[in-house]
Amino acid sequence: MKFSSIETPGYVGFANLPNQVHRKSVKKGFEFTLMVVGESGLGKSTLVNSLFLTDLYPERIIPDAVEKQKQTVKLEASTVEIEERGVKLRLTVVDTPGFGDAIDNSDSFSAILEYIDEQYERFLRDESGLNRRNIVDNRIHCCFYFISPFGHGLKPLDVEFMKKLHSKVNIVPVIAKADCLTKKEILRLKCRIMQEIEDHGIKIYPLPDCDSDEDEDYKEQVKQLKAAVPFAVCGANTLLEVKGKKVRGRLYPWGVVEVENPEHCDFIKLRTMLITHMQDLQEVTQEVHYENYRSDRLAKGIKNKENGIIKPERDSIVPTQIVLTEKDRILQEKEAELRRMQEMLAQMQAKMQAQQ
Repeated sequence: MKFSSIETPGYVGFANLPNQVHRKSVKKGFEFTLMVVGESGLGKSTLVNSLFLTDLYPERIIPDAVEKQKQTVKLEASTVEIEERGVKLRLTVVDTPGFGDAIDNSDSFSAILEYIDEQYERFLRDESGLNRRNIVDNRIHCCFYFISPFGHGLKPLDVEFMKKLHSKVNIVPVIAKADCLTKKEILRLKCRIMQEIEDHGIKIYPLPDCDSDEDEDYKEQVKQLKAAVPFAVCGANTLLEVKGKKVRGRLYPWGVVEVENPEHCDFIKLRTMLITHMQDLQEVTQEVHYENYRSDRLAKGIKNKENGIIKPERDSIVPTQIVLTEKDRILQEKEAELRRMQEMLAQMQAKMQAQQ
């Protein structure tokens, strides 16, 4: 067998490393967790099903008006494995039914904040544990925040929610049911929302800048995606026939709204953003949001240790270290007791032998 490094002078072969990483990644598969937040009736479930061409909520029961009055914010995680051309994606979508539906929504985001922190805490605990080989990553990598098209910008609830979450998760603002608005109304609403986001100091997910050596087509794509934020979308899973072609869309008396037509809405741009920047969303979650959470927990844990607090609490960092110390103490006590019993047994045997 001849190697290319022998045949080609000056060629080592590490240029093949990207192919090795690609094969390993494809074999392992990918994980991604998406959270969708917004008021009921904005088409969140329909849009997610449209994005990934699957049915994530086959057994969902829609509550009536009486049940909605009593409903509180709860989180529902649905996981589905999608395979496309041999590449497997384990997609988890976390829905938040009940958000923004109450008269008093001051406590709407507490359950969502707790859920995000719980996933970080679980990952931190698994990462600090003994078996780190098969850690399941359920951290929220991206949050689609749905904004109503019927208002004149952001509501106070939208502002408060995004301000509380922008340091914990990548927020992507989405204008729901864009087919209710004309093109001029969409442009006006987009400008208003972006201005309010800037005025309130809200940090949404920034699309990364292109390197100078990127090709022109990719640069133009990123430029268009940045200009489209917030994405004005509408979802549909119904196939309709338009000019002899099957398209997914919504049928109205005045015509058909094609979901995958860039002239009708930003659906394609939103999906392109999510797919082409999925790896970057995971990296920002790991390197920015998770690291912030981890450093805060470590700082609190050190502070508690200095104050002599041994009992692991919710607000103390790395409870694993404290628990391990406690386990070591118990093991030492048991070993000492075992040694005492062995000594007593040896003494009894010596006495019995002396009597004989």
